[in-house]
Amino acid sequence: MVTLVGSKEVTMALSYLAFLGSTRDSAPPRPARLGLRVARACMRLLEQRGAPELIDPLDWPLPQPFKPHFSYAQNMAPPDLEALAAKIRAADAFVMISPEYNHSMSPALANLLNHFGSSHFSWKPSLIVTYSAGQWGGTRAAMAMRPFLSELGCLPVSAMVHVPEAHSVFDEDGAYLEGNDGSRWDGYIGRGLDQLAWWAEAAADQRDRSGEATGAFVRDPSQRNAP
Repeated sequence: MVTLVGSKEVTMALSYLAFLGSTRDSAPPRPARLGLRVARACMRLLEQRGAPELIDPLDWPLPQPFKPHFSYAQNMAPPDLEALAAKIRAADAFVMISPEYNHSMSPALANLLNHFGSSHFSWKPSLIVTYSAGQWGGTRAAMAMRPFLSELGCLPVSAMVHVPEAHSVFDEDGAYLEGNDGSRWDGYIGRGLDQLAWWAEAAADQRDRSGEATGAFVRDPSQRNAP
């Protein structure tokens, strides 16, 4: 994103949030936190493109029973929920990382995102990243994520990342295990991240110049009902 500072153009780093869609921390199956390996690999490549932060749901305890951020009076949400809402509002783009559960996206990811209204995510792009211990890499989950993220307002870019047999690709730190072609993996994942960066910069520029094209509802869905 390019911003004028005086008479000079200054390139500002884009802000990314990567959401890990898994709360499983026990085995079997092993490894217990396979998604964290994928997330760390994405973070390594995101750091070359902007300022990323990983949102691990284990680090963000949510209210029980379910009560979304927008159901609280202003400034009365629990501190963790308020802090995460602020991070979402400040981000330029999102990376959504999910395993596949029953041919759909992770319930942990859906639960986390459903705590926040679409006004927090709107006018920003997202990248879908899925993984599995099997041969399909979570592709069926990715198909379910497209309409979900579109309705949320953070439209997914056309490129997607699927990692089959992720336990044989990444180690605990997100580095490539022996026998994998790191340059090809970097190119494959990087294609999606480059698309995300292109759209994130375009959206940020448009928000700065023109604001939002239409207002997202902030009270209830009836705000966008037909007459």
